[in-house]
Amino acid sequence: MIRIEKIHKQFDGTAVLKGISTEFKKGKTNLVIGQSGSGKTVLLKVLLGLFRPNSGEIYFDNSSFSSMSEDEHRVLRREIGMVFQGSALFDSMSVVENVLFPMRMLTKFSEAEMIDQAEAVIERVNLIDARHKLPTEISGGMQKRVAIARAVVMRPKYLFCDEPNSGLDPKTAIVIDNLIQELTKEYDITTVINSHDMNSVMEIGETILFLKDGNKAWEGSNKNIFKTDNEAVTDFIYSSNLFKKVRKLYLND
Repeated sequence: MIRIEKIHKQFDGTAVLKGISTEFKKGKTNLVIGQSGSGKTVLLKVLLGLFRPNSGEIYFDNSSFSSMSEDEHRVLRREIGMVFQGSALFDSMSVVENVLFPMRMLTKFSEAEMIDQAEAVIERVNLIDARHKLPTEISGGMQKRVAIARAVVMRPKYLFCDEPNSGLDPKTAIVIDNLIQELTKEYDITTVINSHDMNSVMEIGETILFLKDGNKAWEGSNKNIFKTDNEAVTDFIYSSNLFKKVRKLYLND
């Protein structure tokens, strides 16, 4: 679980996050949505410790981030997995070498132990036959699965995904959404996903935080987002061509 309380962040006197409070639940896919410039990327970087908030507090399973020692911060970093928007794989490394990378950097496991663990998670994402291929030799959807495997190979407590469906066709995007949700539940991870994809909202939006101009404008789930009269939310989701059809479906549940 991650809890944030009254997070403010500004750059050069311009407020980007304006007192955001919420809770990201363990074992759930927690989506942060909003238009470009809404603050969702800055919020993700604050959660990752890349930006320090000007005020407010972040709690990782009730431990205050600002009160942690440097050693505790190092331990926390080992408990975090990250799926980057562009996958961020090493082109010169094979699939299995990419997945091995964080273990070689951060653990003292034997080589045999690391290979066993890497191949187990590669098999879990259905890529075992591609484990010796380079990223350039596999599709974009497969590259994303490698990125997910690398992010979860050390069984993190917290998983952050930045636009995981960026550049994928709708069918592949659904596969990636479902995989992230399945692993979240299997490993009991607190997963936070930045997205502007309404398909992701519909598929896996168990909890949704909607940001507008740095404010928390709405929060709920995919079961009630299509029933809300919140004007900021409806303006955002009207940009999806699926809105009218899906809203009708949900309202008739």
